[in-house]
Amino acid sequence: SLSLSLDTLLITRSHAFSLVSTPLRRLSPRTPLASYRRSSSLPPNSPVVGLRPLSMQAAADAPPSDGKISDEALDVSAYSPKSTFLKTMVERGFLHSCTDIETLDKKMEAGVVTAYLGFDATAPSLHVGSLLQIMILKHLQQSGHKPIVLLGGGTTKVGDPTGKDASRKMLTDDDIQANIDGIRGVFDKFLTFGEGETEATMVNNDEWLSSLKYLEFLRDYGTLFTINRMLSFESVKQRLARENPLTFLEFNYMILQAYDFLELNRRYKCTLQLGGSDQWGNMVNGVELTRRANSGAEVFAMTAPLITTSDGKKMGKSEGGAMWLNAEMLPPYDYWQFWRNTNDDDVGRFLKLFTELPLEKCDELASAKGAAINSAKKVLADECTRMLHGDGVLKKIHETAESVFAGKDGSMDNLPKLGVSADEAKEGVPIIDLYIKLGFAKSKSECRKLIEGGGARINGEKVSDIGTVITSDMLSDGAVKLSMGKKKHGLVEVE
Repeated sequence: SLSLSLDTLLITRSHAFSLVSTPLRRLSPRTPLASYRRSSSLPPNSPVVGLRPLSMQAAADAPPSDGKISDEALDVSAYSPKSTFLKTMVERGFLHSCTDIETLDKKMEAGVVTAYLGFDATAPSLHVGSLLQIMILKHLQQSGHKPIVLLGGGTTKVGDPTGKDASRKMLTDDDIQANIDGIRGVFDKFLTFGEGETEATMVNNDEWLSSLKYLEFLRDYGTLFTINRMLSFESVKQRLARENPLTFLEFNYMILQAYDFLELNRRYKCTLQLGGSDQWGNMVNGVELTRRANSGAEVFAMTAPLITTSDGKKMGKSEGGAMWLNAEMLPPYDYWQFWRNTNDDDVGRFLKLFTELPLEKCDELASAKGAAINSAKKVLADECTRMLHGDGVLKKIHETAESVFAGKDGSMDNLPKLGVSADEAKEGVPIIDLYIKLGFAKSKSECRKLIEGGGARINGEKVSDIGTVITSDMLSDGAVKLSMGKKKHGLVEVE
């Protein structure tokens, strides 16, 4: 089939636009065309590999992607890596897919590999959903390689459409900068930054994306992308299949992400892009672009699985909302409680992914049964909280956790109690029914209003979903404390 290149499509669009609008820039009659030379946005003395972009003719002459990578995630489950980093990724459950994993493994055994991971600045804090990626960077550095943290000051202006049914809210430059200022501090707790060979570097892609010139970008790179190829990526197909509009702005996101890899390869000799499995199509684009534009550069992409809980919920959310990493947006106690409330079936997996405990210790803790699993959950909560907020917060958190069940006199004896059968707990008991039986509300409609107003809590954590149920996992400690407002508290126990 005929392949339609990106520059053909965009130039056609540009010509149509020029018929109904004023040109964005006019050439002065006195200015010779020769004076409009291509300029590089690279700062002086930047490390550069293959700086000059392909011309239109060179791009046309470049071999059509002999190494074109499938949009389907590559199965690497049968491969047994030798390098420390990739072995860690496999053993602890981080590895989902990787391009040319055998060659990457050899390179990581032979010397330092520079890898990057991108974080768009869509909020003033990252949340637990980003913690997996941060842990990958931490393991990368501990394995003797160099991490680059790429902050998406430029790509945030476009908005990543991956997995979204609607366009993201557009942020102002001031909003994006404020978000970057809020995000950057968390990385200092996990990585060592500096100028050394394996010390981390933080970069903002606004440095090069905001200085791109539209026509020059089309001329140099438009022929390296085809609409046919871009439409084949799963993230695009899913959006179109749901018949939700995919704006031209969002469609460009994958191009800008691909260009990020090209720039990082030129500036920092970065050869590995890391990311979540939902980014596979965008990352494949970056690998293919960099290989073609940088004369066969040897570059790779590796993805981690998207983490969900054993009951199918997205990682990083709770009944009270997002689990933010910044203490000013989520108190350390609430962060600790999030991990303490981990489902029994997730404890072993989360210990391997989100702590640095030895694998043998993780397996030992995860093997506990019945009420004993709660000790493992406390270890998980302590380790995760210590890594993010430091040892200093744990004493107060433990004191708070011990008192959360107690009344004003420090005893639970004066709290109203409600018993449920083991069968009821196994099926799950609606929280609305329990609040009514405890006398906290007279009707289901009244209870719904109280929950929607933010007054309901389970073990001190806010409940926002009126469909919440109390399960046997939640009752594994023997009791659950339900609160309505500041004064009404009760215990639900298994009979």
